[in-house]
Amino acid sequence: MYVKIGGIDQWIQIRGEDRSNPVILFVHGGPGGSTLPMSSGWQPWAKYFTVVQWDQRGAGRTFRMTGESVAATMTLAQMTQDGVEVAEFLRAYLHKDRIVLIGHSWGSFLGIHIVKQRPDLFHAYVGTGQVVGRQTFEKQFDLVVARLKGLAQAADNKQALTELAAISVAPGVSMTKPDIVEKWAKALSLPPIEAFQPVGPIPPAFMPDFSLLDWYYWQRGLSFSATHLRGRNGPMVHSDLWSLGTDFSIPVFFFEGTEDIVTPIEPAYAYFEQIKAPRKEFVKFEGGEHFIPFDRPDEFLAQLIAHVRSAF
Repeated sequence: MYVKIGGIDQWIQIRGEDRSNPVILFVHGGPGGSTLPMSSGWQPWAKYFTVVQWDQRGAGRTFRMTGESVAATMTLAQMTQDGVEVAEFLRAYLHKDRIVLIGHSWGSFLGIHIVKQRPDLFHAYVGTGQVVGRQTFEKQFDLVVARLKGLAQAADNKQALTELAAISVAPGVSMTKPDIVEKWAKALSLPPIEAFQPVGPIPPAFMPDFSLLDWYYWQRGLSFSATHLRGRNGPMVHSDLWSLGTDFSIPVFFFEGTEDIVTPIEPAYAYFEQIKAPRKEFVKFEGGEHFIPFDRPDEFLAQLIAHVRSAF
């Protein structure tokens, strides 16, 4: 259904088997990457949780309703307020005092902002593919450079090795020569770092109620949101979670893939180490990549039951 959030109609989907179960609000990544078409693997979750998906401002079915009219409001501050309003709506609609927020990728960055602004609305926070800020993308950049050097070495491409060797890996420096990296990524056929390469079974590409028109607006929303929220001028690079402080009044859990090259595990762990919370756990998915809620949904659920639902 559409709900009036932040002055516009935003799409919310609610799925569950028992109204007494804890409520999860899943805050998708991207930005603009609505999880509606990828979530059939979450059907078993409905036995233990009421799962809520929200097409954020500029994404999916919300974008289908508003189009590009929301361009001026595509800000971290506005979307944080949107998330607070969604949580308030769910509390009233589902008769819950507090809910659980899971944030994935961009949604983990946004999710921390939401729970820091209104911790009274939440039982716990779960981050996966956790973005910390610029440190996340510096580490990602360094991993890309290392992969390119390996490809160049294998191809005995001396020009590539010379140019890539000139890129420093010092913090705050390594991202200053993206043109060289882009040049050799194309020349050496490096797969896009954001490519969805699951390590396990994934749900079918088309959900029963997800139409070709939905797919059209999903793609347009992803592109639109990226224009306003991604890249070197986006909020994930120009701000970081450290500035919000590391004290939390609710339990905090990070579920992280050890082989995630989109949002590498190291910056997330460094941030997590400094967190003070009533309870905190850092759960590693060995061999897991960036999309563990989707390509390892059963393992992800098992950890949710063990660490989150057990607290209810």
